[in-house]
Amino acid sequence: MTDPHFPKRQARRGGLLAAALVLLASALVGFVSYRFLVPPATVALRQAAPPPGAGPAGETSDAQPSAPPAAPPKVPDRVPQLQLPAVDGQVHSLTDWKGRPLVVNFWATWCDPCRREIPLLKALRREHARDGLEIVGIAIDSRESVQKYAAERAIDYPLLVGEREGLQAAAAFGMETVLPFSVFADREGRVVTLKIGELHRDEAELILGRIRDLQAGRLTLEAAQAQITAGVRSLREARAGED
Repeated sequence: MTDPHFPKRQARRGGLLAAALVLLASALVGFVSYRFLVPPATVALRQAAPPPGAGPAGETSDAQPSAPPAAPPKVPDRVPQLQLPAVDGQVHSLTDWKGRPLVVNFWATWCDPCRREIPLLKALRREHARDGLEIVGIAIDSRESVQKYAAERAIDYPLLVGEREGLQAAAAFGMETVLPFSVFADREGRVVTLKIGELHRDEAELILGRIRDLQAGRLTLEAAQAQITAGVRSLREARAGED
């Protein structure tokens, strides 16, 4: 016996299928437009291991890991002997600056929080010159883009550049990809902490102050790391409460 409602059910199913196909097509177009036309503010670099002195959740980080750590901790105890070209083409090793407190800042010219950090990094280098502080930027970017941007912004600290090499340098610090992030090391080349996400002045002064206490023998490395973890957490919570 023929079902009198069959044509209506078929038409309804066809309409639902067509609507679903339209929605799927719209979503794909939106995704492609976002992925290829809109430069992201941060690279989706995932934290491979918590920074030294951080709690189980990586307390010195502003960025949320996109996935749980997939490997044992890789953050080195000391600054690795990485070699990268500067914007002038001359190759440098991070160990060139051994004997000085060091901030190694990973960034890119298209990264908004990276660009916001630059005036602070320039100021920190100037204000902490008595301590011998050096700032070294590692741009995960093209040499031409970095040269142009550095000239426009009068960046006066050393800049090393590498697209694939920059990613390898980030991996050497136990990171996959989150930009920006900054490595703080003492005069002996010991990695004291990693600050993941945009660096703020109060955080930088806290970390540099603990490194100064460490160098003066007033704190052990472990105590300095513990104070940095607690201090950065408190500053982050206070900043979140103001928003």
